[in-house]
Amino acid sequence: MLPLFRSDGLSRFKLLGARTYLRPPSRADYKQWIAVRESSRSFLEPWEPAWGEDALERAVFRDRVARILQEWRLDLGYGFHIFRKNDDRLLGGVNLNNVRRGVAQAANLGYWMGEEYANQGYMTDAVRALLPHAFQGLGLHRIDAACIPENRPSRHLLEKFGFREIGEARGYLKINGEWRNHLLTSALLEDVMNSEAMREQPANDGAFKQLLDRIV
Repeated sequence: MLPLFRSDGLSRFKLLGARTYLRPPSRADYKQWIAVRESSRSFLEPWEPAWGEDALERAVFRDRVARILQEWRLDLGYGFHIFRKNDDRLLGGVNLNNVRRGVAQAANLGYWMGEEYANQGYMTDAVRALLPHAFQGLGLHRIDAACIPENRPSRHLLEKFGFREIGEARGYLKINGEWRNHLLTSALLEDVMNSEAMREQPANDGAFKQLLDRIV
């Protein structure tokens, strides 16, 4: 059964990784969020939609949080902030966007990481916590992801989790003011659970075993 999220329950919802934990964004995250986004601007801009002049303002962040939480309640998307376990430092974000139910049961994976925390395994840890929940907790059948071909770290991350390239879409998204081609990838449960990244999961993890039992 799919979870029904109430306003009070969202603030307590967490997914735990080995070094990180994920939870829905909160207005109280603004100070940390603006610090990591502002310090990482030149690092992130080549891979994101163009930042407006008000991109880091509190009102924009407040509206963003409200939209994400509304998507949670309507089962349209699931956005998370990524925190480091040992000091509760906000590191980045990971999202399941554009949830499609009915005969699709699919969503799109997206993510970003602050420059200071990149290439240290934090995103791998966060995605390893998220994907089992996507399949087991949310009942999804397929996860899609798109990345710019030149974004080697992103491509490597997806490959580690068993995402398979299914084609290239020309002018797929407007990134940093330009329509950019994207590689399209997707993963089913068996792709993820047999992937290099998931083989590092502790063998005694109960949720991990339940997912393995679902693979036909």
